[in-house]
Order: sequence, then C-alpha cells, then structure tokens
Amino acid sequence: MEREPGAAGARRALGRRLEAVLASRSEANAVFDILAVLQSEDHEEIQEAVRTCSRLFGALLERGELFVGQLPSEEMVMIGSRGAMRKYKVWMRHRYHSCCSRLGELLGHPSFQVKELALGTLMKFVQLEGVHPLEKPKWEGNYLFPQDLFKLVVGGLLSPEEDQSLLLSQFREYLDHDDIRYHTMRAAVDTVARITGQHPEVPLTFWNNAFTLLSAVSLPRREPTASSFYVKRAELSDTWKVAHLKEHRKAFQAMWLNFLKHKLPLSLYKKVLVIVHDAILPQLAQPRLMIDFLTRACDLGGALSLLALNGLFILIHKHNLEYPDFYRKLYGLLDPSVFHVKYRARFFHLADLFLSSSHLPAYLVAAFAKRLARLALTAPPEALLMVLPFICNLLCRHPACRVLVHRPHGPELDADPYDAREEDPAQSRALESSLWELQALQRHYHPEVSKAASVINQALSVPEVSIAPLLELTAYEIFERDLKKKGREPVPLEYLPAQGLLGRPGDICAQHFTLS
Repeated sequence: MEREPGAAGARRALGRRLEAVLASRSEANAVFDILAVLQSEDHEEIQEAVRTCSRLFGALLERGELFVGQLPSEEMVMIGSRGAMRKYKVWMRHRYHSCCSRLGELLGHPSFQVKELALGTLMKFVQLEGVHPLEKPKWEGNYLFPQDLFKLVVGGLLSPEEDQSLLLSQFREYLDHDDIRYHTMRAAVDTVARITGQHPEVPLTFWNNAFTLLSAVSLPRREPTASSFYVKRAELSDTWKVAHLKEHRKAFQAMWLNFLKHKLPLSLYKKVLVIVHDAILPQLAQPRLMIDFLTRACDLGGALSLLALNGLFILIHKHNLEYPDFYRKLYGLLDPSVFHVKYRARFFHLADLFLSSSHLPAYLVAAFAKRLARLALTAPPEALLMVLPFICNLLCRHPACRVLVHRPHGPELDADPYDAREEDPAQSRALESSLWELQALQRHYHPEVSKAASVINQALSVPEVSIAPLLELTAYEIFERDLKKKGREPVPLEYLPAQGLLGRPGDICAQHFTLS
C-alpha cells in the first residue's frame, strides 16, 4: 500500500482501506495493507493502524463474518471445495488472529500511548467475543469466555522484559468486573507456570510485574451479579463457576499459592509479607495453606522474619494453627540492631500486639522484659523513650513479673542469673533476675530518659501508656523539642555574681589614689 507521509496521510489511507473492506468482500485483501502498518516504526502510524483494526474487526465480530468453531488451517480450506462464504470467514478469522497476536506484541512497545491503545483494543475484542463467541457452546447455557485471547492480554502484562507497572495501573479498572477478575486469576496461574518453566533464572522484572497484578486483585464481599460483568450477560446461571464467590476464593488461593511456591527475590518477599495479613490471608479459602511460605520466610531472618511472624500470629490466633517456636523466633529478633533499623516502629508495634495476651506464662514475659532492658543500656535516647514504657506495660499486664522490680537486693551484673546468650526464653532464667538496668538508666544523661526510667519507682497499677506516639520518634524531633523549651528563670553561671573586674568599683579607685 502506498502511504501518504505523516500521520494524517496514514489516517486517510487507512480509512479508505477500512471502508473498502467493510463495503465489499472482494476488497478483503486490503486487510493486509492495514495489518502492514501495525509493523511500522512510526508511533503515530501504529496508533492509527490499531484504531483502524479496532473498527474493522469490531464490525466483523458484530456482523458475524468471522468463522465460528475450531479454526481449520488456512491452506486446507482454500484448496477445499467448501463454499466461498466459509472460505472468506476462515480467511478473515486468520487475519483477526494475526491482528490480535500483533496487538499482544505491542503491549511491550516502548511508547506507552501505543501500549495503552493496544490494551484497550484487545479488551474491546474480549468483550465482543464474549457477546459474539468464536467457539460453539458444548451445551445450551454453556458459559463462554474468550480465554485464549484473554491469556494473551495477561501474558503481555506479565512481561519478563518490560516494566509494565504503568500499564498494569491502567488494567486495574477492568478488575472491578467480576468476570475479568476471575479469569485474571486463572490466567495468571498459567502465565507464571509458563514463564518459570521457560526461564532457568526468572528475571526480576517478571516477578515485579506479577506481584503488581496479583496484589491488585481484591475479592468482592458478595456474590457476583450480571450487572458487574464486563461481558454483558442477560442472567447468571448457577452452573457457572464465575457466578459463585467460593469459586473466586479458590481461584484467588490457587493464584497466590502457585506464585509463592517459587523462590522469590528477597525484595519481593518483603512486599508480599507487608500485605499478607490484611490483603491475602482473609481472602483465602484455606488460610492454613500459607504456613509453608510463612515458615520459609521466617527462617530468612531480619525484617522478613518479623513480617512473617505477623502472618503466623494471625494463623495462630484466628485459625488455631500450632507453631510452638513462635515466641522463640520473636525472642531471637531482639538484638542491638533492632533500635537502629528502619522497621523499628513496625517491630515494636507488632511485638506489643504479640505480647498483649494476659495468658502468656510469666517466665516468657519476664524474658522479653529482661532482654529489652539489657539492650536498653546501649540504645539511643529516642529508642529508650519508647522501649521503657514498653517494658512498664509488660509489667502492668503481667503482675507475676513485678518481682523483677520489687526484689530489694537484686543481683549485680557479675552475679545476674539471666543468660543473655540463651536462645530459648524458657531457659534464660529471667524470672530469677531483676531489672537493675532500669535503675541504671535513671542516671542517664538525658533528663527525659531518666524520668521515664523512674516510673518503676512508682506503683505499676496505673493504666498502660500508649506507645503509638513514640514509635516514630527520632533524634531530630527530640532535639527540636528541647530547643523549644523555655526555662522559668535564667540559669546562674556563678555562685556569687561578679561586682566588677577586680571587686567593687570604689575599691579600684581607692587603690589607684593610694599608689599615686
């Protein structure tokens, strides 16, 4: 096809080809000219070709001019003796298939405008194929959805080479529809299995794309309705899996479990664990199946262990999971670095939650209080202002542990029975010790720290102190707060105020006259 230069020329040339193909079947070969422009290197020409294909094949789908059924090979049909109309429909169906394949490739185009337009066109074809199926129903009332075409879309979104985060944000609007959400979950399982099977080392880009898509899926709270379907249906049938919320939950569970069974990058572990407690576990059909992933993440150490313990705590608390090493794992996370890492606030928020039960044994709570008190000796002031109320709250919740502060002649450092190197809190002998560390902190150089440590000298029957405002406290905030303080009166710099350079002014004059 001879094309006029520029996007405007391409638009006019494509418009003429489109009108010719739709007006007469004898002009069907003009489709090749339209498809050829999809291979152009000019972004604007490609966009015009995509719009033309959208109008062309959208009209052919609505007019029923594409072959319906198992698509035979083009060569066999052309040499056969079947009617011309059947040959035309098969031939045009193959052109439609070529168009969709090219649109799938354009989902990875460098230009976002091209990718966005290709996605919109493919989703339009999904909707039209759902209304005008290209396969024959197996029985009356059979649910038909263009799964092959939709897998092409999901495969393009989960690209191993291109960062599709921006395009995935555009795809989110389609996930509001129940049928699109259900088939996205199913297509994601197949795509992850295909990509991981093809690549010995799966690129990080693919994992990030997959996580972005999976984390965007949120299940509805009620049964799906026909009005919330992207492919419009007159009514729902009870025989359709897509019409039942329990089937959505099963698909959601299969999607996440098939994703999490792979060896993920550490950065992705953290992203998953941050949302697992409120976005994944509550929507699974069987939350207990997450135990393998959470225990594997718990063994990785550091922030990942803490986040994994959060998910395990939910399984223990709400789903009766038995995990006897839970508090031992939490105890092992208490080391000097816990006051300096960026997840300090989240750590102590979760630790406060984990230790909130009044049914915990006294030896366990005493071990945590003692370990924190020992670590507090070398902690910065901003951390001490949070951890000291934390320890006092533990003593308020568990009166049996108050022996740690009411032991009048507690052991000195060289005779302390507490074993700080013991990994098992039950064997640390913390309940035999005392919190002499808090008494030492009463002499801290920072006045607010010494004041906070002096709370143990008072009755511990007062209500707990909320540590929420203290979790994000920084050294800069403490410094700024100290600068804003105003003293009640000037601070004296000497015991006796000076009355002159050498004494009273009169004495100086007298000495001068005497010498003269």
